Amino acid sequence: MNETLFSQIQRLFERTYAQVGINLEDCLIDRSRCAQLTKAAGASARELSELARTFIRSADDQLYVGIYYSRWLIEQLERHDPRSGLNNENIRSLIPFVEEINHALHAALQFKQGRREIASEDYARNLELQAQVDTYLVLLLFVAFFRKTQKVSRTDRRWLRFHLFVSRNPEAFRCENLRGRYLETTELASAYTDYLDTLNGVRRLDEIRAFRSLDYSAKKQRIFFLELGTEWPSG
Repeated sequence: MNETLFSQIQRLFERTYAQVGINLEDCLIDRSRCAQLTKAAGASARELSELARTFIRSADDQLYVGIYYSRWLIEQLERHDPRSGLNNENIRSLIPFVEEINHALHAALQFKQGRREIASEDYARNLELQAQVDTYLVLLLFVAFFRKTQKVSRTDRRWLRFHLFVSRNPEAFRCENLRGRYLETTELASAYTDYLDTLNGVRRLDEIRAFRSLDYSAKKQRIFFLELGTEWPSG
């Protein structure tokens, strides 16, 4: 049986970090359920993208996750499958597709590790920052695969960065909290992935695994130290 794009991306993240213990495709929800959960989440949730959303809640010591993709987004990825090449026709659809899988996976891993403050703003920003970093690395893998013997060029990286970071428009959010969340996390993710681009494969893997284990405050501190060119404090 052929693997889906969804299952391949989940497996890639699990190889990088840890097994989540569930098939995240079982968390997919339809448009009707998305509308119900959006209404329950409050007014600000209505401003989130209509293309893809992840809903997270906990009850009775259990984590509940719902992942929604619009029919349009799925049709774009089916028509322009990124496994046949990453291009201007599919990159804007692939980004939210990967990010929602990443949100769900890291939420589940954090829950298993006892991090359960899912209503806090730092929790939301942590997931968003991690998703932007991981999605950039996934996009690099897609580009590198089709380059085969050629290295990923600066032009390739600029193209990826434009779609993932530069083209975002956090100012479009009316909600001040959402605007601040996406402004900050996009800036941090752009700076951190700049640093990751300087590392070889082994060092990059060690770095991102250590980075994932940090809470949001520590992630920000880590990035600020890197921007200053100073050593990360040990202990």
